[in-house]
Amino acid sequence: MKKKIVIGLIAAIAFQFVVLSGMYVSAQMPLWTGTEIKLKTVPVDPRSLFRGNYARLEYEISRVDANLFPPGKRLRNGEVVYVSLEPGKNALYEFSEVSLQKPQSGLFLRGRVSDRWFEGPGSSVRIKYGIEALFAPKEKALALEKELADGGVAVVKVSGGGKARLQGVIAQ
Repeated sequence: MKKKIVIGLIAAIAFQFVVLSGMYVSAQMPLWTGTEIKLKTVPVDPRSLFRGNYARLEYEISRVDANLFPPGKRLRNGEVVYVSLEPGKNALYEFSEVSLQKPQSGLFLRGRVSDRWFEGPGSSVRIKYGIEALFAPKEKALALEKELADGGVAVVKVSGGGKARLQGVIAQ
């Protein structure tokens, strides 16, 4: 009986280790195998009492015209969307199109609907990609806020599935 308990405990610990290792590897894959792109960004807020010091970032591709989605489609918060990108001027990537289905080819970001701005003509959808915060020590976060007052460029790695990881931010 005691042997079964020990084996069960070891199996539970091994299972937890495998799950946590898988989560880590999944989060790191874009950094290891992803394509590097640059996106124009604007900082929003330098710090949080609960999360520490960081620069909160917003992108031109963070708001998408709601009319680009299928007519009559009511988007829910948390719904997965795919934003295709194309190279633009100054080696920055720009919005190309948005879809509810994963594109078969090309470079794209996988995001989630986080908010919808009023219904009707001119309405837009806010999308989060998981690259909206750059954590840094207090001094660096405050310096970033000043450096990026006129905007900046985010260096992002994107995996084949559209998962993105923020590598850094460069002042313009």
